[in-house]
Amino acid sequence: MHVLKSGDWITQERIRVYSWILVVLWIAGISALVITATPELLDFKGRPLGTDFANVWSAGTLALEGQGVLAYDWSAHHAVQQRMFSNPEVPYFGWHYPPFFLMVASVLALMPYMVALAVWGAATFPLYLGALRSIAPFPLTTLVAAAFPAVAVNVIHGQNGFLTAGLFGAALLQLDRRPLLSGVCFGLLAYKPQYGVLIPLVLAATGRWRTFGAAAAMVAGLVGISTALFGMDVWQAFLDSTRLTREVVLEAGALAWHKQQSAFGALSLLGADKAVAYAGQGLVALVVVMATLWLWRAPVDLGLKSAGLVTGAILITPYVLDYDLVILALAIAWMVAHGMRYGFHTWEKTILVLVWAVPLVSRISSYTLKVPMGLMAMLLLFVLIIARARHDARHAITGS
Repeated sequence: MHVLKSGDWITQERIRVYSWILVVLWIAGISALVITATPELLDFKGRPLGTDFANVWSAGTLALEGQGVLAYDWSAHHAVQQRMFSNPEVPYFGWHYPPFFLMVASVLALMPYMVALAVWGAATFPLYLGALRSIAPFPLTTLVAAAFPAVAVNVIHGQNGFLTAGLFGAALLQLDRRPLLSGVCFGLLAYKPQYGVLIPLVLAATGRWRTFGAAAAMVAGLVGISTALFGMDVWQAFLDSTRLTREVVLEAGALAWHKQQSAFGALSLLGADKAVAYAGQGLVALVVVMATLWLWRAPVDLGLKSAGLVTGAILITPYVLDYDLVILALAIAWMVAHGMRYGFHTWEKTILVLVWAVPLVSRISSYTLKVPMGLMAMLLLFVLIIARARHDARHAITGS
């Protein structure tokens, strides 16, 4: 027990060896998926390689054909995916993003599917790695970042976790040094609007109006450009589609409860009805918002504040999947950097390693045991951040 409390069992050699084991496993597993795929680019379960990337490429295809509004028509969008993979039985992967993300999808759809998937990963993975190296500039950072289990989940799903982490990390790293650039990065994060609730509250509460204004201007610019490219109707289509997304994907569990990592998903997994699940999510969100606002007004290190904002942003939304846990790497990195500078407290090292490992088992633990380990890990990390901030505030450890 003493070893776990102190974290002495976590040595550089163990970190290096286990990280390399995981990296090799990720490469082998992903390579096996590609090698065993059908000529139509479907895996052994009949899903497209890169699964969720199918929604991006097909939406971009519709946009290039001058029919971007149909990306929000589930039947029309699914028909494109069925045509893409020459299979009427291919599962549907829905497009739930604001219209300005169609600009990215359109560029990717100019390429063949597998080339676009490779370019997407190659372009966004360095953003994720760069953010983590800037937060925690240690010799093993790149290796540990690549081994993080959420990385493999994100790659397999062709998802956007690397882009989200890169933008979130850059925005917070530049917050005090280049507030306008920080605002631009926050504005670009609007392609994932579920993460934008906490950010403006924190910026307003701390008087960071230049960043707030730059973010608002960035969002306004994206809206204007996408409207000019795709027309006003695309926005009505997007707004109409959010109701279906909420009712079918979120509330009815079309996405499967074991994939969701929110309080809403966890309560639904355990059999709670919709009202109870929303109430539980609301309670978590209220506590997290209050705690995060306290954290950002407290006299503590910006790294702790950033870790709390990143973790809080993912906790307050009811719609979060296991591949979204990529952004937890930012919070872990800030906590590790803080501990390396000021010393680690009891249990901190072990808890950080536990949270780092959880994406490896979060989906399977929910599916087989009905234990929402992803949510539990995020809550534990958030409590750890707040506890460390309270200690530092009492002892005037500000990082300045």
